[in-house]
Amino acid sequence: MIDQGMDLSAINPAVLTASLMVAATPLLLAAIGELISEKSGVLNLGVEGMMITGAVSGFAVAVMTGNPLWGFLGALIAGALMALLFGVITQVLLANHVATGLALTLFGLGLSALIGQGYIGVRPPRTARLDIPVLGDLPFVGRAFFSHDLVVYFSILLVAAVWDFLKYTRGGLILRAVGENHDAAHQLGYRVVRVRLMAIAFGGACAGLGGAYLSLIRVPQWTEGMTAGAGWIALALVVFAAWRPWRLLLGAYLFGGIVILQLNLQAADIRIPVQYLSMSPYLITILVLVIISSDRSRAAINAPGSLNRTFHASQ
Repeated sequence: MIDQGMDLSAINPAVLTASLMVAATPLLLAAIGELISEKSGVLNLGVEGMMITGAVSGFAVAVMTGNPLWGFLGALIAGALMALLFGVITQVLLANHVATGLALTLFGLGLSALIGQGYIGVRPPRTARLDIPVLGDLPFVGRAFFSHDLVVYFSILLVAAVWDFLKYTRGGLILRAVGENHDAAHQLGYRVVRVRLMAIAFGGACAGLGGAYLSLIRVPQWTEGMTAGAGWIALALVVFAAWRPWRLLLGAYLFGGIVILQLNLQAADIRIPVQYLSMSPYLITILVLVIISSDRSRAAINAPGSLNRTFHASQ
């Protein structure tokens, strides 16, 4: 039942659209990194752990240096190092991908809680918006699309760069070959483990950047467990997008829109329990994944052939 006194006119479409882009950015960054990792044949379930590690590392570096750009760089490095830990364990020591990824998430959550104890209640340096002349002054469009920070635009350019890399470059061809059939790629002389380690490190760097975006821009503070399942959503988005970069962009913005919409509905005094509104983005994500997975033949065609399969050169 809807309260007659609610005021939907208080929801500004331009602000809603701008907020949607901000909410989608950390998901998009983490998901595009995981897409590259999975394209190489590696399923890394440690995205949540890498994101939270990037969040606390980026926050700490930004506070210590007073410069958010150094914070984002620190988050990139922290996420990549966490990912390389996963890579060494799974690609060199040949441990199980799923178990190692889950362990990485638990490790990241614990490590971030330890590092972040001294930063609770601290405000990070402000990240400036990228004011675009003329375009930023346009009605609706200016506020919605041209008044964001640099990371929002970087995330969109990164999707375009990944699409171009996978479709048109020799490196992208090698990556896809390793992901589709690592044994055949090895026979052709490609260094499967090296390619996968590079893809894993890229995925970790993107996840770390996404985490830092949460702690430095979207919610400019450090709180324990602040990723709140964003890493798992990023994993789901890769499947939702059928391992295609542009679909990933649409999926991230769809989910970001759902998150922001439920927050605005709460502000509009709709008489629906807050708990139901808060869990709605996750329920909708699960529903979409169930619908997609019902078409198993399509999912099988789009998934990399060697995904989650252990490679050993002696095989």
